[in-house]
Amino acid sequence: MMDKPKLHAPYAADSKPFTIGLSQLDEAQWLEEDANLIAYLDEKLSLYKRLPQQVLVEDEGTREAQAEVLELVSAHVLKHYPAVYSRNGNTMHIAGQRSVQLDDTALSPLARAGLLVQEDLVLMRKAADGWRLAAASLCFPSAWNLLEKFRRPLHEIHAPVPGFGAGTRNDGLITRMFDNLDPARLVLRWNWSVHSDMALHHPHSNSGPEARFGAGDLRGRVVIRLERQTLRKLPHSGDILFTIRIHLYPLEMVAAHPQGAVLAAAFAQQLRALSVVEADYKGVSAERERLVARLDELARGAK
Repeated sequence: MMDKPKLHAPYAADSKPFTIGLSQLDEAQWLEEDANLIAYLDEKLSLYKRLPQQVLVEDEGTREAQAEVLELVSAHVLKHYPAVYSRNGNTMHIAGQRSVQLDDTALSPLARAGLLVQEDLVLMRKAADGWRLAAASLCFPSAWNLLEKFRRPLHEIHAPVPGFGAGTRNDGLITRMFDNLDPARLVLRWNWSVHSDMALHHPHSNSGPEARFGAGDLRGRVVIRLERQTLRKLPHSGDILFTIRIHLYPLEMVAAHPQGAVLAAAFAQQLRALSVVEADYKGVSAERERLVARLDELARGAK
C-alpha cells in the first residue's frame, strides 16, 4: 500500500527563500511515491498526447544518457517500492493499474522514465557556456515554459530569479556545485509558491503585482505549491539529472497539521521578509497582506 501524502514545509522557521538550500539526500529517499501516483501518471500521459512539444524535449546525442536515467529510475522504484512496482520482461507494472513498455521506441527513454514516477525529469549537460538543459520530460512546470529554457545555460534559466542571474554569487555557487557533484552524492532542495488552483500543469508566469484570489475571505482559495528538487550526477554520461516533484496543498491543510500554528507563523514571517522584487517574482505583491493576515489567524488557532 502506498503511503498517504505528507505535508512538507519548506517555509518552516529554519528555511529561507531565494537561497540554494541544498541538503544531503539518502538514495533510498531519492524519488517519492504516494496515493496520488496514478493521477499524476494519467495527467502526464494526457499531456504527452495533447502537448508533446511543450512537455518533451531532447537534444541530439542525449539518448544514451536518457537510457541511463531510465535504468536508474526503473531500478530504484523496483527496489524501494516493491508493493507498487513489478517488472515482467520489458513491461513495468504500476500499482496494478498502469503499465509502461520500457523498450517502447515511440517514446524517448526520458519520456518512458517520466511515465513511471510523479517527478518531472530534466537532463543537464555541460557545454562551453555552462550547464545546459539538454532534455526533459517536464509536465508540471511551476510558472515557467520548457521551450523557453531548452538548450539554455543555467545562468539564463535562472535570470528571472532574484539573486540567481549571471554573475551573482548564487550563480557561481550552483555552477561549482554542478561541476563538483559526485555521482555517489545526491542533494535535495525545496521551493514554494502560492496559487489559486490545484492544476499540476502550470506553464504561465505568476510574476507581477496582479491579484489572483478574488475579493473577500481567502478560505479555500489559496494553494501552496511545493517543489521537491533533487540533483544527481549520472555515473556514465557525467550529465546531471534534475528531478522535480510537485506537492499541492490547500492553505487550510496547514491548520490541520499538528504543528500548524508554528508552520503558519513561519510562513507569514517569510512572506513579510520578501523584498518588493522577490514578492513580485513569487506573484504575491497584491495579496501579501491578505495572505499574512490569514496565516496569522491560523497561527492563533483560528479556523
